[in-house]
Amino acid sequence: MQPVLTNDKPYTTNYKYQIVQYESSSFLRDAWKRLLKNRGAVAGMVIITAALLLSLTAYYVAPDHSPNANRMIVETGGQKPGFSIWFVVVPKENKVDQAGFFNRLLNGQEDNAYYIPVHSYQQTGDSIITSKYVDENIGERKAFYATGLKVVQKTFWLGTDKFGRDILSRLIVGVRVSLAVGFIAVFISLTIGIVLGLIAGYFGGRTDNMVMWFINVIWSIPTLLLVFAITLVLGKGFWQVFIAVGLTLWVSTARIIRTQVLSIRELQYIEAAKALGYSHSRILVRHILPNVMGPVMVMAASNFATAIVVEAGLSFLGVGVQPPQPSWGLMIKENYNFIITHNPLLAIAPGICIMLLVLAFNLLGNGLRDAVDVRGRV
Repeated sequence: MQPVLTNDKPYTTNYKYQIVQYESSSFLRDAWKRLLKNRGAVAGMVIITAALLLSLTAYYVAPDHSPNANRMIVETGGQKPGFSIWFVVVPKENKVDQAGFFNRLLNGQEDNAYYIPVHSYQQTGDSIITSKYVDENIGERKAFYATGLKVVQKTFWLGTDKFGRDILSRLIVGVRVSLAVGFIAVFISLTIGIVLGLIAGYFGGRTDNMVMWFINVIWSIPTLLLVFAITLVLGKGFWQVFIAVGLTLWVSTARIIRTQVLSIRELQYIEAAKALGYSHSRILVRHILPNVMGPVMVMAASNFATAIVVEAGLSFLGVGVQPPQPSWGLMIKENYNFIITHNPLLAIAPGICIMLLVLAFNLLGNGLRDAVDVRGRV
């Protein structure tokens, strides 16, 4: 007589559950070990972790802690890396409230003083006689009579843009936009792609044909044009970019998930689950979805890299993040004319940052693909 699995034998069910749980945890542990052996993936994780920590502490790490790193000093605009100059710090007439720890962490701290660049200075009593900086070799004699004045020297390690803003500070704060658009866009794209892919692959037939028709229609529209259309409907801005990019990246995810589900639904354990009377939602969520998470993780890393590039392109074209909020693509747009003049690093620096972050996610995606590949198990 064949053994029958019933609810009267909880020990048999628990035993099988423990075996499945053990095999699952063992596979994840082996996959993690294989991932750590991949030097490219480890390098990608290091870069991504550093970028994430930098984005969280941006306003405490950046030399310019003002909101959006937007301290404009027009006299010092377009300077080369390593430019150093003295500033007379003149307190503002209206007192500026000090931001709390979390408020500064999120939004920065507004400057409570004006920064006036000077070539040289001489302090006499309660006054400071300066040669105010007008240009590299041009100064203007000016005296400041006030108490509480101080003179500080600042070095702009990556130079300044045409508005005199610190490039290094805007790069540090700008990493937030790239990571944020990646996280939100990947969440939106994976959610839509997984749902449609599971439904199309599992139910098949007319449902599959309808979903695939919709996917093919979206697939036929150029990504950039689709983003432009969504941006025109939603408007320009920070949050609109997230939605626009996310709504254009789900197609490839849906196609891959559908292909995986088409092969998984024919396996014996899915047939057994149907025979036991399990609902479609339970089979999809508890039995099919965990088995397609490997490709999902790879697609997440790939979509993250694509989202960063698309956001940079949108910002460069003027339909993405709007000034004064720093974005690496927007920084390239604002400073690309310096490439053929005396200071190309102003545009090259954000380009290098984009390249490194995209490369890191691609390396991580390749490592995840190899790590979760069942054929690679030892």
